[in-house]
Amino acid sequence: MKNFLRAIKYALRYRWRLVISVVCAFVAAALFGLNFSAVYPLLQMMTTERNLQQWIDAEMVEVDAEITKKEQELDGLAEKKRVIDALPPSQFRDQKSNEVIKDLDTKESRLASSRARQWRYQLVKRHIIRHLPTDRFQTLALLLGVVILAVAVRGVFEFVQEYLVGIVVARTVLDIRTKFFREALHQDLRQIQEGGSAELMSRFTNDMESIGHGMKILFGRVIGEPMRAIACLAMAMWISWQLTILFVLIVPAAIIVMTTASKKMKRTSRRVLERMGSLYKILQETFQGLRIVKAFTMEPYERRRFHDAARDYANKSIKVVRIDALTGPLVELTGMIAVSVALLAGSYLVLSGEKRILGIQFTNQPMEIAGLALLYTLLIGMADPIKKLSSVYTKLQGSAAACDRVFTAMDRHPEVTPNPEGPRLGRHCKEIEFQNVCFSYNPERQVLTNVCLRVPAGETLAIVGANGTGKSTLLNLLPRFYDPDHGSILIDGLDIRTVNLRSLRKQIALVSQDPILFDDTIFKNICYGSRKSSKDDVEGAAKKAFAHDFIMLKGGYETKLGDLASSLSGGEKQRIALARAILRDPSILVLDEFSSAIDPVSDRLIHDALLDFRKGRTTFFITHKMHTVQMAERIVVLDNHAVAAIGTHAELMESSEVYRGLYEAQIHGRAV
Repeated sequence: MKNFLRAIKYALRYRWRLVISVVCAFVAAALFGLNFSAVYPLLQMMTTERNLQQWIDAEMVEVDAEITKKEQELDGLAEKKRVIDALPPSQFRDQKSNEVIKDLDTKESRLASSRARQWRYQLVKRHIIRHLPTDRFQTLALLLGVVILAVAVRGVFEFVQEYLVGIVVARTVLDIRTKFFREALHQDLRQIQEGGSAELMSRFTNDMESIGHGMKILFGRVIGEPMRAIACLAMAMWISWQLTILFVLIVPAAIIVMTTASKKMKRTSRRVLERMGSLYKILQETFQGLRIVKAFTMEPYERRRFHDAARDYANKSIKVVRIDALTGPLVELTGMIAVSVALLAGSYLVLSGEKRILGIQFTNQPMEIAGLALLYTLLIGMADPIKKLSSVYTKLQGSAAACDRVFTAMDRHPEVTPNPEGPRLGRHCKEIEFQNVCFSYNPERQVLTNVCLRVPAGETLAIVGANGTGKSTLLNLLPRFYDPDHGSILIDGLDIRTVNLRSLRKQIALVSQDPILFDDTIFKNICYGSRKSSKDDVEGAAKKAFAHDFIMLKGGYETKLGDLASSLSGGEKQRIALARAILRDPSILVLDEFSSAIDPVSDRLIHDALLDFRKGRTTFFITHKMHTVQMAERIVVLDNHAVAAIGTHAELMESSEVYRGLYEAQIHGRAV
């Protein structure tokens, strides 16, 4: 429950709303208990021929007689004590004196109880009974009207309580979700990729809803229902605390049932949430790759895969339902046993006229049917909130499991530190140096080994090599998507791990092989990262990327691209991504297979545009197109996860067998 308590701390920001909701719950609970008190006067009128005025007068006469009798008994015991005290000191005198003192204490306690009863009758007669009509039917109608009014007022307070709790829960979940999103954005790519985006989405949606549901139960039912039970308990204790104790003794058994169920519930709920993450993953993969699924006629396979995951989720959910459904009846059964025991004991006192059971005194005066009925009604009223609370603990455990998943992900510390207090990197103007850079995604497989490279400012550098040699990984180290395992990368003499991360990334523009465009307008996609750009700046960047003409054909710059920009071709997406990079005006340009999906005519035009745009910038690009490679001033050849050769196209054709093989493979159409 540690992480659940952390979630509660977020709700304390809205403590005053919670305080008001608790006050409303208290008033509603008090009215809930007082509503049952109407049973007593109603039964008194229905079971006797007297109205309430006659009944209260008779009760006062009876209690006055009791007080007189008990005062006389006390006077007799006091006289007896004086006689005993006058005897010569002896063990017999001490024994008798102790017995009399004990009797005096008992009688005085009973006299105090009778006087308290007399005071209550006087209070009720003076402030309530004398205002009621003498006609019994009119009194009955008036009492029912008061009960209806009390129920209506109670409903208002319950509404205010639930409304305030709903506001607090909604805003608390918003705060947690926003903080989670912020922390997730700051985490490393490696951390995100290890868990998977589908699993992360499940925590943002399903787990967050579970947290909100648990907090709503906590601030609503967990506060309101115990208050109702306590209100009934207080009134029941006032009638007969001994009989009420018989009912309360069964509570530990109910607690044992709830505790056992809750432990199983938390384990099962965690598995359910994990299965939901698997469902999200399958849905994401299937619908993002729907073209491949249909092209390879894999619909039956995907249906079976989804059905198996959904069935597993359903089975785990059924187990949660079974535990939750079993808890309620078990607690209700224990509550009914307790009520029955108390009712049997009370019935014995009413039918026999006794005050004791098995030598234990349960009442100070014989119990009436009306008093027993009120006690039984209060116990039933107390059992109902306890029954509702029976499933609360198990549901809170489900919410606690969701909190564990959310805060575990939120607490992951990124290895790539942002260094907000580090030196800010000015516009790159000297050189970039890779010093003995080694990197691996896991210890078993090295991706880069001892890469050493110097790149003067303004140079255009091509990186080539077979698939899997670490080309993209090397460039991903430059904006610190990852940090090297060994070695360092220096920009203008500063280790990029020590500089302010935002100042580093503002120097870099990236165009990847698979460009990412957002569900927004074309204008906002181009100025993404350069939000203050004017319309003329955006159009100028689009023209340099040869995207302006097709943008106008699509409806202009305010056209929304839709989900995954499915209305655009691959080449159009890459030209918009290139326009975005041009608008950023970076000092370092990274192009990762940027022209892979562009037709030959556009490729030639973009090639010419880059020849102009690269001036004054350090440019890195990965490509398999040899005419693009020749645009570079130097070419780095990667082989076996290390730098195999560096030079111009002509130099490498002479000295590097690896480069020559790559060149010939593309020219002659052979695979590497």
